[in-house]
Amino acid sequence: MKNFYTRAAAVALAAMAAVAALAGCSTPQGTGGAGAGGDASNAKIAFLMPDIASTRYELFDKPLFEAKIKSLCSGCSVIYSNANASAAKQQEQANSALAQGVKAIVIDPVDSAAAATIVNTAKAQNVPVIAYDRPIPSVPASYYVSFDNEKIGSLIAQSLVDHLKQTNAKGGLLQVNGSPTDAAAGLIKKGIHTAVDSSGLKLLAEFDTPGWEPTKAQDWVSGQITQFQGQIAGVVAANDGTGGGAIAAFKAAGVNPVPPVTGNDAELAAAQRIIAGDQYNTISKPIKIVAEAAADVAYKFAKGEKPEGKTTLFDTPSELFVPTVVTIDNLNESLVKSGILKASDLCTSTYAAACAKAGIK
Repeated sequence: MKNFYTRAAAVALAAMAAVAALAGCSTPQGTGGAGAGGDASNAKIAFLMPDIASTRYELFDKPLFEAKIKSLCSGCSVIYSNANASAAKQQEQANSALAQGVKAIVIDPVDSAAAATIVNTAKAQNVPVIAYDRPIPSVPASYYVSFDNEKIGSLIAQSLVDHLKQTNAKGGLLQVNGSPTDAAAGLIKKGIHTAVDSSGLKLLAEFDTPGWEPTKAQDWVSGQITQFQGQIAGVVAANDGTGGGAIAAFKAAGVNPVPPVTGNDAELAAAQRIIAGDQYNTISKPIKIVAEAAADVAYKFAKGEKPEGKTTLFDTPSELFVPTVVTIDNLNESLVKSGILKASDLCTSTYAAACAKAGIK
């Protein structure tokens, strides 16, 4: 009888071990790196954008990302949210997306430090997070897709420095950086300094623009115009919004002509200011490139794959694309002929004569 019970116990233990082994085989591996995997034919993917101060997110990033996801997976859906510059709101949107069962989160963080909580929460649920445009330095995301932000800063600044030297401009520079809570802005700022600090031109003052808000950039530049009257040779602004704010400040102060001002994002309004001679440059970084790359990466994660990065930034597998500086000299080729902007949108009645002069039609 004793042998019978011993044999029965052995059989039971063997059965339990087999069940455990099968369970182990079906358990998703990793902690947010490769997603839950399995059937992704009806996957939900979150696309969380940071603000409405920049028009690009609603006009370009969202529709381009959604279109690429549809082309990859007709049954997939995108849960889109815009945080309107609120880190707390973005946290709520991420929590809501997780509650809806998303298989991946693509996020352009309002606050790069605060976004670490979103990454950790998602990883605890085995949901990968793809940082988009702005990195998340403190906690490695699953992937990072962006244009090279440090390169952007160095390109716009060096372009302006070269122009000022060629025209024998007198005076110093103002530097209008992006949001202090945005790690991408920090990279752009670093890139700007590599060109400005070695230029031989005096940096009169610099400012980190809260939330990238053009009105705050305008207010700050207005104060500098008063303080450095007649001494400002140019302004290195980190994007088209802050550049537009700087230009508005000079116009309000009656400064004519406006000193050369940089930008970044190739917004329609910025291109029109370049044609009119109010803005010196911008950066062409076709949003289609990063939006489609992010969609491709997100869908691969949703299927349980783990895409390899082309490089690594902040301990995160990354793909960084190289942007193009745009001035009046190559605007037609870079923005119009390339299809990024339409001549009909660019050359309204206000800008018709300037467009004709620049050969844009």
